[in-house]
Amino acid sequence: MTHATAGGHYVDKNETSGGAPAQTPVLLLKATMSLEDSSAASTEDGRDPVLNVTGVLLDSSGRQHEYNIWLPGIGIAAVYGTIIIVGLVGNVTMMKTCLLVKSMRTVPNLFLSSLALGDLLLLVTCAPVDASRYLVDEWLFGRVGCKLIPFIQLTSVGVSVFTLTALSADRYKAIVKPLENHRSNTKLSVCLRAGAIWLFSATLAIPEAIFSDLHTFTTSYTNETFVTCAPYPHAGELHPKIHSMASFLIFYIIPLLIISVYYCYIALSLVRSSADVPAEGNFHIQRQIKSRQRVAKTVLVFVGLFAVCWLPSHVLYLYRSYHYDKVDTSLGHFIASVLARILAFTNSCVNPFALYLMSNSFRKHFNRQLLCCAPPEKLHRQSSRSTNITTV
Repeated sequence: MTHATAGGHYVDKNETSGGAPAQTPVLLLKATMSLEDSSAASTEDGRDPVLNVTGVLLDSSGRQHEYNIWLPGIGIAAVYGTIIIVGLVGNVTMMKTCLLVKSMRTVPNLFLSSLALGDLLLLVTCAPVDASRYLVDEWLFGRVGCKLIPFIQLTSVGVSVFTLTALSADRYKAIVKPLENHRSNTKLSVCLRAGAIWLFSATLAIPEAIFSDLHTFTTSYTNETFVTCAPYPHAGELHPKIHSMASFLIFYIIPLLIISVYYCYIALSLVRSSADVPAEGNFHIQRQIKSRQRVAKTVLVFVGLFAVCWLPSHVLYLYRSYHYDKVDTSLGHFIASVLARILAFTNSCVNPFALYLMSNSFRKHFNRQLLCCAPPEKLHRQSSRSTNITTV
């Protein structure tokens, strides 16, 4: 079963009796069903006549192979397809809006464009691969795919969480130290920081590419063999514990703690600013405060969406890694794993629509870009100050 970690591997690391990783989603659910109903009908070659059909697919080398296609997996794959389509439309339109419309080229929006690019990369590469794991019981993407896909996914997750951390730092400077932030937030500086985030995320993902490889395993339930992509040497129980805890700390706990500290200072600063400004004070100052509050709330919503969408995946992976000698074959565990994985990919398509609901200016330009009803030169003529207090 797919383990749904931030690292992006496509195998559950719980051991079978032979010391190998557990089955692919197709094989694990078949084992679960056989344990719950040993009298289920089957064909002469052992195939379930209801849940599987035979299909011919091309492997990474272009050769034809016969695979068992798991029919319930078609429904799961359809959900993945919906996420991919919605995410592509939302993130592409979001990038067009933030980069082509002059008034939207603010510091937060430049970071959001980098975030959307990372989400796009995840949706067009890793999501289809993940969906295929619920259709067939073989790894279809070869050794190169086994090394490349985990690397891409971990890079994308790193870009997401570290960009949100950078956005929180930017909001902290804009609200608590506005003069310092004004000097450092040129567009070139923002682009360099965004590039550094991509480089740092890719560097952290290099071990995934190095250690991930294809292995052939035999299940302890049906004595079937399958080839799957495993992320580390599978001798002993220490590797999965280190891997899961490191992923949880580096790509979840530590960034969220840093963000929480930033937002504690932001909240204190906003409270003090509101208290210092009289009810009938300077209208421009009040407008600045409200604008800063609005942008800070938007970033906080993005952080909250990331935290909610990725927490189940991390928790399940930690649970499996610390129960490495046991295989949970319950249907409830399988469903929870599928939902956690889908929820993690959903995070890559919700940000544009969250911003759409929270920002009137973004909603207006988003609609124009999506419907292509406004000529580009008209959009480029619109301008406003590209400062830190400009709303997203």
